[in-house]
Amino acid sequence: MEIAEKDIIQLTDAALGADYSTVRRIVSSLARALFDAGNLDAAQELRALLRKRGVPLQASGQLERLPVDMKSRLPLVEEQPWPSTPIFLDDATNSVVQDFIGDVRHVDDLSRKGLASRLAMLVSGPPGTGKSLLASHIASQLNRQLYVVRLDSLISSLLGDTAKNVRALFDFAPAKNSVLFLDEIDAIAKLRDDRHELGELKRVVNTVLQGVDALDDHSIIIGATNHPQLLDQAIWRRFPYKIELQHPDFHIRHAMWRSFLFSDENNEAAELLAQVSEGLTGADIATISQTARRNVVLTGRTLDLAAVAQATILTAAGTPTLPPREGLTLKSVRTPALLLADQGLNAPKIAKLLGVTRQWALKLLKEANHGRDTATNQSNASSSN
Repeated sequence: MEIAEKDIIQLTDAALGADYSTVRRIVSSLARALFDAGNLDAAQELRALLRKRGVPLQASGQLERLPVDMKSRLPLVEEQPWPSTPIFLDDATNSVVQDFIGDVRHVDDLSRKGLASRLAMLVSGPPGTGKSLLASHIASQLNRQLYVVRLDSLISSLLGDTAKNVRALFDFAPAKNSVLFLDEIDAIAKLRDDRHELGELKRVVNTVLQGVDALDDHSIIIGATNHPQLLDQAIWRRFPYKIELQHPDFHIRHAMWRSFLFSDENNEAAELLAQVSEGLTGADIATISQTARRNVVLTGRTLDLAAVAQATILTAAGTPTLPPREGLTLKSVRTPALLLADQGLNAPKIAKLLGVTRQWALKLLKEANHGRDTATNQSNASSSN
């Protein structure tokens, strides 16, 4: 892969000036180019380096460029690197995202004709469904920096200062040609008719509305919430693009298992895991997969699919069970085998997923069915007596 001379010059200048925004932008582009060229290891190493903080920004004067809370002097936003994790969207959601990106890229043409829409997107959905990841992917596709609002700094114990912080936030956003991400936007944009909220908090909502209204045609803001029912209706009207992320369906779960656990190899086990992971979030699948792959690296053993299957079945959405590092013995495989049978898998599929013989799986299921029949007969007999 060839590196353009301008990238080398800009990267050197940015590194010497501790301009992390430019460094991350250029290195993220290089990592993407390496990935597209098939050099996956180098791309992964670059992305790992991007996650490092570097020298304190305050020492280089960079912190002063960010808006800060006047009392604590903590920054109201923090810059985050582009993602190294892929995102998986259904067709309807992807269509909205691509429309949004297309409108951003052609905003000047639309503005000249008086057709530009406010570049504001509101993303709702349960935790772990990819709201933050989606915002970072949008920033990456638009080649813009991502600034994430820090609620711990934004919301002051002095309520009047919270409104001031919100105003500072919206004054900062247009000047940076970036993507401003308001996670948990319901914390500052609740229903104004909520009787339990103080009048000052309602004024904060008004400040948010005024800030969004004041953004120019080129400013991009993405809000996210786990509690859409708490948002003031006026907030909904300020965000023309709306996306509701749900738990992934079978096809997306299949793609996730392939990507996260099998490095996109066409493995039949990915389909079986997709079948038994209904109700799990993308974050759950990523966590289980990455833990299993770490176990391979640290133990030197092959991937323990039985441990992955057991963790998957025992996981409740949002609280993943991790595959044990020591793996499962043939005796302990009985538990996930029976759980898989309860999920509707037959003996050949259980054998494939757990790495056991079909004969062993058939024998176990027959014993389990016999035990259930015996228990049912005994229960019926007790009822008759």
